[in-house]
Amino acid sequence: MSNQIQIQQLEKVYRTGKLEFHALKGIDLTFKKGELVAIVGPSGSGKSTILNMITGIDRPTKGIVSINGVRIDKLPEDKLAKWRGKNIGIVFQFFQLFPTLTALENAMLPMDFAHHGSYKERRRKAIENLTLVGLGDKLNNLPSELSGGEQQRVAIARALANDPDIIIGDEPTGNLDSKTEAQMFELLKKLNKRGKTIIYVTHSQALAAKANRRIMILDGHVVNNT
Repeated sequence: MSNQIQIQQLEKVYRTGKLEFHALKGIDLTFKKGELVAIVGPSGSGKSTILNMITGIDRPTKGIVSINGVRIDKLPEDKLAKWRGKNIGIVFQFFQLFPTLTALENAMLPMDFAHHGSYKERRRKAIENLTLVGLGDKLNNLPSELSGGEQQRVAIARALANDPDIIIGDEPTGNLDSKTEAQMFELLKKLNKRGKTIIYVTHSQALAAKANRRIMILDGHVVNNT
């Protein structure tokens, strides 16, 4: 497996007035294509900041973020948004579904934004993804008509919309009970077996233990990478 993501000497400093908070302190990490990786550590350690650097949601203060040979830390915002939509799917802890849109409409959104294919093709792909996550019978349900686990499944279907190589999960099971958490992980594992690179932040030791590799972050440093 070749290196898909390379992070070199990554630093992130947040400034509020005269105060500085060093969230990341010279981190070096690589992720190979097709890996299943958990990032763990206490609150405020820098876990989510790393994900924000990989997705380009935030920019590093110093350092390099290279994905499939593209320096995303150097891309202008308009090109970065297009690149992210094509290459990365993001699953958030709080689902972030549009409450007035059906499961099908939510799952179509990234394709709509990217103008991928015809409406018919986008609809077909969204139905395919919702069926993959076990929601083929809930296409027309609003988020309020779905359980927490079902809403997270819609979020995963949405993350798969543009068939990205990389799926990023920021506490993707944080709002789910243990049974639903286990179901979510099985779904992520299924996607990993299809060749997707899966990187997720979690506070769950049980969930972290199921990854192929676990990276521990403490006070902005990598303290374990096994």
